[in-house]
Amino acid sequence: MKERVTLTLDKDLIEKIDNRVDGINIRNRSHAIELYLTRHFKEDRIKTAVVLCGGKGTRLRPITYEIPKVMMPVQGKMLIEHIFDLFKKHDINNIVLCVGYLKDKIKEQIGNGFKYGVNVTYVEEDDALGTAGPLKLMQQQGKLPTEPFIVSNGDELKDMDLNAMYEVHKKSSNLATIALAAVDNPSSYGVARLTGNKILEFIEKPENPPSNFINAGLYILDPKIIELIPDGHSMLEKDVFPKLAKDNNLFGFPFDGQWFDTGTPERYEKAIKEWKPLSG
Repeated sequence: MKERVTLTLDKDLIEKIDNRVDGINIRNRSHAIELYLTRHFKEDRIKTAVVLCGGKGTRLRPITYEIPKVMMPVQGKMLIEHIFDLFKKHDINNIVLCVGYLKDKIKEQIGNGFKYGVNVTYVEEDDALGTAGPLKLMQQQGKLPTEPFIVSNGDELKDMDLNAMYEVHKKSSNLATIALAAVDNPSSYGVARLTGNKILEFIEKPENPPSNFINAGLYILDPKIIELIPDGHSMLEKDVFPKLAKDNNLFGFPFDGQWFDTGTPERYEKAIKEWKPLSG
């Protein structure tokens, strides 16, 4: 049962609250205040994030012959540090790094994460396992969370409201929610075809995009999704998400915050020039 209350707030605070209202995930000012109070007083929140760090970064050679993608610098910090900042901003301090290529360099630099303000553990790939395979390996090693968790690519910079995304995930009662970034030229990516927040499919590099929303490389997953992942190399994007979409069990979270892909020299340069760092 809800009750109406009247609040008197500082003008600057009201402006910050109103800036969070997008009309979709946060409907209005009252909804925004309710969400933030709920998050403050409840323990029901995302506690674990998994970062996929095993890729070779072949499109960024020769740099990645010696430097893992997640350790490449952007404005004085490694990529992975900016990702840590996003998680710390949302009180997510338990981080699992799935490492493969040049994993010893990552482990030597990051260690247990203490100096970056997070708690880091590792899942080590002997062979490349893709974006889904490491989750199966986590299960086999007894490291898979028993509650919804985040999975993020390690070569993208993102700024979004992860708490609001979790609220959408819970209300949908689905196995996966995908963060969707709005881009000016979606035809260079896999583009989401949507009905409401439900994802019907991703269309790869379409001439006539059905939307301007693309997979932003960050997901909230229910642990039950592991049942859809085979042993060995597998991809969330190709082997898991299409199955969920077919069963009407795949949802999107459109956001208008920052998003930069660093997978090519041109995109990496753009990120260096335009990314606005977060405060961790």
